[in-house]
Amino acid sequence: MERNTVSAEEPAATAKGTVQAQSATQRVVSELREQIIRGQLPPGEKLKVESLKALLNTGASPIREALSLLTSDQLVERFDQRGFRVAPVSSEHFQEILMLRCELEGLALRSSIELGDTQWEEALVLTHHRLSRASRKSADEWEVQHKAFHHTMLSACGSPILLRFCEQLYDLNIRYRYLAGKSGSYAKRDVAKEHQSILDATVQRDQKLASTLLKQHYTRTGEFLTELF
Repeated sequence: MERNTVSAEEPAATAKGTVQAQSATQRVVSELREQIIRGQLPPGEKLKVESLKALLNTGASPIREALSLLTSDQLVERFDQRGFRVAPVSSEHFQEILMLRCELEGLALRSSIELGDTQWEEALVLTHHRLSRASRKSADEWEVQHKAFHHTMLSACGSPILLRFCEQLYDLNIRYRYLAGKSGSYAKRDVAKEHQSILDATVQRDQKLASTLLKQHYTRTGEFLTELF
């Protein structure tokens, strides 16, 4: 009987350890993602496990797993077989992201307009309202609401794979938006008006106009980046 008790407890303990390890890895992924996107870990910086252990107050295993996951998301780059560094940025890389966003998100938006029901439309109006109330002075709050608005806009496209690609491209693009924010003329841009125009066209179910306005919304960021590259 004693042997059976031990064997029953071991799987539970193993499962608990696995959950804790996954939780630690997810936390590290989340924290590293935010620091890379916001430029706190600048493009090209080497990511040394020992340094990250102290920075993130965790062990080496979650860090290595997190770096591998972020490599698949193209936010981290592997070099010299075992080394990692923050993925570099370039005008060419941004143009590729921009092209893919315009094509894939345009497709997702047109599909959402075609397939989206009243509940989706109401959710979109609500997320836009929250975005319009968020202060740009609070970057964290504004970014949460901005991402929610763009995600909701595409969420009725009916293709989970397409939506996942769009979300990955969004994260890759945020790094460049932070760079564009350093442009002297970027602050003059009326982003709120751009969002309102896209919302109006979407609610009116005008697929062509909505996708055109979305494309213009993205390409304007590229215009400000020319000052930096």
